[in-house]
Amino acid sequence: MQVDVLNIKGQKTGRTVELPAEVFGIEPNDHVIYLAVKQYLAAARQGTHKVKTRAEVKGASRKLHKQKGTGGSRKGNIRNPLYKGGGTIFGPKPHAYDFKLNRKVKDLAKISALSYKAKENAIVVLEDIQLDAPKTKQVVEVIKNLNLSSKKTLVVLPEYNDNLYLSTRNVPNVASTLLADINTYEIMNADVLVITENTAKIFSDEEAVA
Repeated sequence: MQVDVLNIKGQKTGRTVELPAEVFGIEPNDHVIYLAVKQYLAAARQGTHKVKTRAEVKGASRKLHKQKGTGGSRKGNIRNPLYKGGGTIFGPKPHAYDFKLNRKVKDLAKISALSYKAKENAIVVLEDIQLDAPKTKQVVEVIKNLNLSSKKTLVVLPEYNDNLYLSTRNVPNVASTLLADINTYEIMNADVLVITENTAKIFSDEEAVA
């Protein structure tokens, strides 16, 4: 898959890069995408929900009245779940929601997500941006030149760039990530992927998305 490389003004540079069909041209597997996104969102949950049982709430442990002869129902202590302020029966307790996915499943999910973006023509290859200092205004201008101001944009970088990260951090609908850290949720959550030229060249290695 040949893709034109654009400059920061949104114009073609005359260069192209080859995006391998093994990564951007497969038949997407919707189910593994679902599993990968579900795992990502599940792992983001804190799971700190907690209620008190009758063993943890305040209240005396003495029996309220004798078992028989009162004409009323049998009662234990004031911490009984039937009373206001009593413990909760089968309430939520802290636990993790994350679950394991095989490496091959996660790799297939990422490749499937990238193939979806390729089918939708939602991939832009941009020449490498060099910033001497954090300049949010310059990044906003680049996004505007690419006609992506109204779209969720994910910028994929080959390595960490402090200036570029700080420049994209405060731009609405724009996020940046490293190729090594990219995940299925980020790909599917973005409307457009902006891949730098050096990143696109790395994609020729099948292990780049592993």
